[in-house]
Amino acid sequence: MNVREVLKLNNFRFNKNLGQNFLTDLNLLQAIVADSGIGPDDTVVEVGTGAGTLTAAIAAKAKKVISFEVDKNLAPVLETTLAGIDNVTVVFKDILKMSDCDIEKICGGRFKVVANIPYYITTTLIMKFVESSLDIGSVTVMIQKEVANRLTADHNTGDYGAITMSVNLRGKASVTRTVSRNMFYPVPNVDSAVVHIEILPDKFPGVDKEFTAKVIRSCFNMRRKTLQNNLISSFGITKERAAEVLRICGFSPMIRGEALSVEDVIRLAEELKKLI
Repeated sequence: MNVREVLKLNNFRFNKNLGQNFLTDLNLLQAIVADSGIGPDDTVVEVGTGAGTLTAAIAAKAKKVISFEVDKNLAPVLETTLAGIDNVTVVFKDILKMSDCDIEKICGGRFKVVANIPYYITTTLIMKFVESSLDIGSVTVMIQKEVANRLTADHNTGDYGAITMSVNLRGKASVTRTVSRNMFYPVPNVDSAVVHIEILPDKFPGVDKEFTAKVIRSCFNMRRKTLQNNLISSFGITKERAAEVLRICGFSPMIRGEALSVEDVIRLAEELKKLI
């Protein structure tokens, strides 16, 4: 029985507010799992169980799958689509509202994330995992192509922003494949891409990443303003102090946040921390 028939038999109605667009193509589902690099020893966290198609594909390769879903109306659908698969646990909770401690209690130790993310929570969810204290090996997600371009953009380009820099601070992102909107049911308004983010805890050892993250947000707080003005606004320092820290770093007083690489921001954060 195909997924569309299961949805119809259970009188399931799509909730537009939850961004529900399900994948049904088996080859694509298997390709996403392959891109994630998961193996038989891995615990995998999925966000957005949906109709369970990606869940089943992950379960075929992983040791254990914990899948989070907010729509309890999918329970009878999942009873059919995941029938006989004994290494999957579906948790009907909103993972965005859970603390790292709560997630760890359910998921245990180290895990990898694989998900077809509801588009409306893309940035929030990626940053939750990337900046998390949890032991996460990697994050492989299907997201809208526009956000995928932002995650992998070079500095000094229009797509480059706070999320690009934040991911670069803690890992490495790459686009593994692009996906037509016609591969989803129902069909969304945009094309998608699969992004793999390798989490690298030892990247930039010794760096105060929490403070650096604050500086990153400051860089793009008001994108049209100069970095100097953003630093003044975000950290409550004088114009003279902002100018001084930029001078020490070798940056023009007229430079904007998007011109900085992650290494530049780390240097800026270190000098700024000394001044304040």
